[in-house]
Amino acid sequence: MFKTMLNAKIHRARVTEANLNYVGSVTIDEDIIDAVGMVPNEKVQIVNNNNGARLETYIIPGERGSGVVCLNGAAARLVQEGDVVIILTYALIEESKLADHKPKIAIMDENNNIVEMLGQEPAATIM
Repeated sequence: MFKTMLNAKIHRARVTEANLNYVGSVTIDEDIIDAVGMVPNEKVQIVNNNNGARLETYIIPGERGSGVVCLNGAAARLVQEGDVVIILTYALIEESKLADHKPKIAIMDENNNIVEMLGQEPAATIM
């Protein structure tokens, strides 16, 4: 049996741009996606902390070191520049390997710099 588990998380990133006139997806600084093990074209879930919107799309790599987090296409209607978002990916993990699975979680600052990397989320964490 396989379980769907959190694989990577970019926690509290700031939206730097919302581009309605793009085909679709989310553009993320390639340094950030590398740090958490996400890859271009990977499906992501995005949660907007400002308005509660939840959406799914895929990753387009953005310029390294830019801090870009840009929602494109229809997703741009669900965010505004400056909104705080959580970006998540999941993986199917064989039940026998669950104990060894550690997601990569990047805690972001207000400028989309990684301030901490976690291998699991502490219980009842308030950030």
